[in-house]
Amino acid sequence: MNKDKHSKLIEKILTARVYDVANETPLEPAKSLSKRYGNSIFLKREDLQPVFSFKLRGAFNRMFKLSEEEKKRGVVAASAGNHAQGVAISGQKLGIKTTIVMPKITPDIKVNGVKSFGGNAVLVGNNFDDAYAHAMKLCEKDGLTFIHPFDDLDVIAGQGTIGMELLRQHPDPIDIVFVCVGGGGLLSGIASYIKYLSPSTKVIGVEHEEASSMTQSVKQGKVVELESIGTFADGAAVRKAGSNTFEIVNSLVDEMITVNTDETCAAIKDVFEDTRTMLEPAGALGVAGLKKYVLKHQIKDQQLIAISSGANINFDRLRHVAERAEIGEKREAILGVTIPERPDSFRDFCQALGDRSITEFNYRYSDNDKAQVFTGVKISNGDVEKQMIIDELQQQDYAVLDLTDNELAKVHLRFMVGGHAKSLNNEKLYRFSFPEKPGALLHFLTSMGGIWNISLFHYRNHGSDFGRVLIGIQVPADEHEKFKQFLEDLGYEYWDETNNSAYKSFLR
Repeated sequence: MNKDKHSKLIEKILTARVYDVANETPLEPAKSLSKRYGNSIFLKREDLQPVFSFKLRGAFNRMFKLSEEEKKRGVVAASAGNHAQGVAISGQKLGIKTTIVMPKITPDIKVNGVKSFGGNAVLVGNNFDDAYAHAMKLCEKDGLTFIHPFDDLDVIAGQGTIGMELLRQHPDPIDIVFVCVGGGGLLSGIASYIKYLSPSTKVIGVEHEEASSMTQSVKQGKVVELESIGTFADGAAVRKAGSNTFEIVNSLVDEMITVNTDETCAAIKDVFEDTRTMLEPAGALGVAGLKKYVLKHQIKDQQLIAISSGANINFDRLRHVAERAEIGEKREAILGVTIPERPDSFRDFCQALGDRSITEFNYRYSDNDKAQVFTGVKISNGDVEKQMIIDELQQQDYAVLDLTDNELAKVHLRFMVGGHAKSLNNEKLYRFSFPEKPGALLHFLTSMGGIWNISLFHYRNHGSDFGRVLIGIQVPADEHEKFKQFLEDLGYEYWDETNNSAYKSFLR
């Protein structure tokens, strides 16, 4: 990007019309993150915009500059959701009819947002590129003006006003700014302004590793179209970066990095702990990238900013985020362990783990020789502690499989451990609830005293005050009374589920 072109873009940013609909969002210190990582970390709270995303800045700036004839005909946009809401609210403000084409996978919260601002929401295809192709057809058919989500200089200039605000809100030197990347409009706008006035400030773009079109383009020195993309960070799931955005990023941005799903979920949790706000995955990419970069380069005592770019997350996605956040923070190790199929083997295994907290324990009887256990263990020292646990277990002759980075295990197998055990005799099934405290699970197993064989076990720590265990125990008919007495002496609340129809259908 030559100096003349750069100067013209700066002029566009300085004269951008955004505050008719957008707010100047706060730059807030992230106190917990700052303390944990030894730097002064700030969050630029674009999630606090009226549409909970920065996208309305660029959308309004572009639509404000339409001719009267273009405004009369109306506009169309293709978007994964946030640009859609920006176009819709801009159309409502300017009196322009808006049609928004979004992928079918777009979260309902974003679709409903478009409708609430008077936009005509059209759901087509499975990704942004499918929506884009359909929007182009509508432009040709109905004479609509296309409002590009990122590869338009007026859109880029609108997003660049965030860079203006950053330098005004943080007058002292900024060391690094971390910006999420989909098509690159936000990164291009922020980098253009910051590099013009503060060239010593590093600007780093962050993509999800399953949608790294800009990263790959920069590596190859040309715009690259990916064959396929993941859509976990749906707001940044773009197969092909823009030509304008690539030119700007390639000449002004210091570095592109990628993060995975676990790291993104951990970043969502981090922002929640600091702000009590739940970002969407794309909105947390900047924070995830910041954390990864700080750890990799051992950065200390610097002024770091991450853009919290969006908070349009469907409530039902929180299950997945919560499930993966601990792994992303390297606070949980997931292991597959082979133990002997005999009474007291569970207790011995828990004792082998020492005083570490077990976060998950899944098992179902399969044969009389060995038992395969899927277990989670809480850790505090990342990979070092995880390897220490594996070494300790192997020294005690346990076969251990590290599943912490195994996507199949984390997404599917943890919920599928189990199945029918038709040849199993005398099985009784019980649910238990007991106070969730260190050693509670070991106390439960120790109390059984090795009298009865455990044939099924499921436990997952859900962060509540009470732990919940589902357990199958082989109790011969002549020992029923003895077992009932054991239950009473145990002192935990329990329910007999032996006659439960779901148990009979799926586990017996």
